Amino acid sequence: MPNLQRREFAALSAGVLAVPGIASAQSAPIKIGYGMSLSGPLAAAGRSAHIATEIWRDDVNARGGILGRRVELVALDDQSTPGAVPAIYTKLLDVDRVDVILSGYATNQIAPAMPIALQRRKLFLGLHGLGVNETFRSDRYFHVVPYGPNPGTDWLKGFLGLIEQITPRPTTIGLLFADAEFAQNSIGGLRTQARALNLRVTYDQSYPMATVDMSALVRGMRAADPEVIAVLTYPQHTGGFVRAVGEIGLGANAKLVGGAMVGPQFATMLQQLGPALNGYVNFHFFVPEPTMQSPATRAFLERYQPIATQAGVDPLGFYVPTFAYARCEVLEAAIVATRGLDDGAMAAHIRANSFDTVVGSVRFGLNGERNEQGAIFVQYRGLEANNLEQFRGPGRQVIVAPGPLASGRLIAPFAEARR
Repeated sequence: MPNLQRREFAALSAGVLAVPGIASAQSAPIKIGYGMSLSGPLAAAGRSAHIATEIWRDDVNARGGILGRRVELVALDDQSTPGAVPAIYTKLLDVDRVDVILSGYATNQIAPAMPIALQRRKLFLGLHGLGVNETFRSDRYFHVVPYGPNPGTDWLKGFLGLIEQITPRPTTIGLLFADAEFAQNSIGGLRTQARALNLRVTYDQSYPMATVDMSALVRGMRAADPEVIAVLTYPQHTGGFVRAVGEIGLGANAKLVGGAMVGPQFATMLQQLGPALNGYVNFHFFVPEPTMQSPATRAFLERYQPIATQAGVDPLGFYVPTFAYARCEVLEAAIVATRGLDDGAMAAHIRANSFDTVVGSVRFGLNGERNEQGAIFVQYRGLEANNLEQFRGPGRQVIVAPGPLASGRLIAPFAEARR
């Protein structure tokens, strides 16, 4: 495994293990390139995705490479800045001459790379990009994270469906969302679902990504006094929102709060916020609850966690690393099946087949999205301060939706769930 303590994450990462018996010196390596948030607000996700990809690279090279060729990674830091992304992918293709490109982490970083992938007719495997291809309609884009075939309209249904567990049933909703692709790609569907559930919108507010203090927004939400509060925030805003709620409150009428807050999926924020998260309901894709047994996922995490801990990167790895590894498994299978690196041939193979991965069986449908809708919604309960170990076992991130995976029922109202 790579020595991650000495790795300079802001620099190009192209180290490869020398494995006896693999491709000869005359066989060019397969170069896989991507921009990734190795610094900045998204680094908790980006660095964990990078480590997972390196683990896959090392696994492949230990097996003799792909088609007898070792794999090299070219990873460039986008510094969590969408504006840096186009130049990175231009460099990867024109200067570094990579054979295959992968996306960075998150909608905001994937969307700026899509025009380049389209223009060059490149296969492009996404990572936590919500509905990116609904606009671009690329036939060579595939997204391994299961937001479902209609992510913009469907992925938050499990959250709003929880109102049926609340007595009396809520009739009002407040919406707070970032002015960025991830939130914007979700908010229209959320409004549509709210109307279908006869929820009257009493607060509907976006905020710019440069926002630092969330207090005024929380005060506005409290004044509107909705029963359901749907929050679509990025990591740099989620902590501020939760802390502002702790100081200002949301009022006795709040019953269901959360939905799409990015940040509590990562160990750093879980440890920072601790008991301040109690009562919130938020999306995820894997937590160690007894209803969510996944031997392949757990086996991968057992390998990932000690490496990540040594590197000072998200030591839980429940959210991003498994999918980063899985998309590489899909790519490897496509290269082997097509006996080469032709982007069109690989895309056709991926479109027509299913793949066994560390996140289970993967098959792609409309716009290259997963056929499965795999978002779960967890309610944080009984969290203690400064205790990372509590998140490694059950009972602290209780799955309340969807029903087949539920490990407990929703506790409402919000004030009661926070006790």
